[in-house]
Amino acid sequence: MHIDFHDNTNSVTEDYIDLIDRLIQYAADAEDITKEAEISITFVDNEEIQVINRNYRQKDTPTDVISFAMQEEGEGETQIIGEELPVVYGDIIISVDMAKEQAEEYEHSLERELGFLALHGFLHLLGYDHMNEADEKKMFGRQEEILNGFGLKREEN
Repeated sequence: MHIDFHDNTNSVTEDYIDLIDRLIQYAADAEDITKEAEISITFVDNEEIQVINRNYRQKDTPTDVISFAMQEEGEGETQIIGEELPVVYGDIIISVDMAKEQAEEYEHSLERELGFLALHGFLHLLGYDHMNEADEKKMFGRQEEILNGFGLKREEN
């Protein structure tokens, strides 16, 4: 899978990028995603994600992660078919400010929080959701399974 990283905060180190790249590659293999697939991950601050959240979700508050799935068809949209084209799953936007706040609040590493948020966004791109209890159980169960399999477990206190 090709992952296009953008860091609008200039604060995400190569070590974090490498970790997230390896985690998403691991998750893509676990989900049988083709090697030619593409996604983008953009790191922003709270101010920028609040603007995105307000403009696209009508929620005028910062959030931790937002995903824009390209494989979902909206009402009245035409499906684009092209076997030669790479499958573009979409974009993941992560607030580094929020990741830092949550890492401190949950008493685990920033590494674990960024990995969790990237995977959470990636699963949304694949169609997982948590709008009801059954979907939430399925998505969060898969999330923990992948994080634990990758070795990015919750830290014991």
